[in-house]
Order: sequence, then structure tokens, then C-alpha cells
Amino acid sequence: MNPIYERTEVVTVRPASLDDAEAIQAIRNHAIEHSTALWTHTPQSPTEAEAWLRGHVGRGAAFTAEVEGEVAGFAVYGPWRDLDGFRHTVEDSVYVRDGRHGLGIGSALLAALIGSAREAGHHTVIADIESENAASVRLHERFGFQHVCTMPEAGTKFGRWLDLTIMRLPLT
Repeated sequence: MNPIYERTEVVTVRPASLDDAEAIQAIRNHAIEHSTALWTHTPQSPTEAEAWLRGHVGRGAAFTAEVEGEVAGFAVYGPWRDLDGFRHTVEDSVYVRDGRHGLGIGSALLAALIGSAREAGHHTVIADIESENAASVRLHERFGFQHVCTMPEAGTKFGRWLDLTIMRLPLT
């Protein structure tokens, strides 16, 4: 095997717990500060991070990926919209720790998330992705997500307009 493609790290996906709040907060805050994945400039405080995670853990909708004993990524799903007519549709979020990309972590997390959403009886998973995030678009395509639309200039960050790609995966 060509050494450039060799993967020696083992990725273990498990349900997240509140004990993961600090590691997940660090991954989220890095994304907030350095990427357009989260359209905010305001990092989460430890209290906010724990409250945010608590809701997902309580629904059984949060997972972490560990590599060599370290939380290397996380994924959650939650309501896409608050109105009860949307109760069968959820939105996913998948994040990998900086420096841990290309190890299959995102794929392992998304597979667990889809399985959990399907098992919970949800009908559709939506992915809202900043349009220039080609890696996330490709990841979702590999799992069968279909491109629904791209909304030009749907938000801003770092002083520029961002387009939003919306993808969907029917679960039933």
C-alpha cells in the first residue's frame, strides 16, 4: 500500500456525553474563529457549550469520534425548524478537529448520525453547507444527500457574503 494512503489511526464513534463538552467546545470555537462553517463570530462559553450539548445528548442526537483517546470530531442533529410541521425533518452538523481531516472521521460520524436519525423515526435530514465547503458537500454526496438549492448571499462572515447550499437525504 502506498504510505500516503495508509491509515493507522482507529476511529471510534460513540454517543456523546456532557463530559465531552469541553472538547466539543474547542472544536466548535475553532470553526467559529477560523472558518465559514458556523456563521457567527461569537465563540461559545463553557456554560453555553454545555447547555447546547445537553439538548442534543438528551435527544440521543450527539456523537463523538475518538482517535488515540482524543475527541477528534463530533456530530449532532436537531430540529431543522421549530414549527411542529417540520418535526420529522432534522438538520445535521459534522465537525472534525483541525489537523484530523482525511482520516474517515467525518464519514464515521455522518454514518452514525444518519443511522440514529433513521432509528428515531425522522423522515429527512437536511444539510445547510457554506457553498465553498467542497469537502462537506462531497461527504454528504457520498451518503446520498441530494442538492436542493444554493441560495446566493444568504449570510455574511469575515466581511464577505456567503452562499448556502442546501442538501437533503430522505430516510424513509
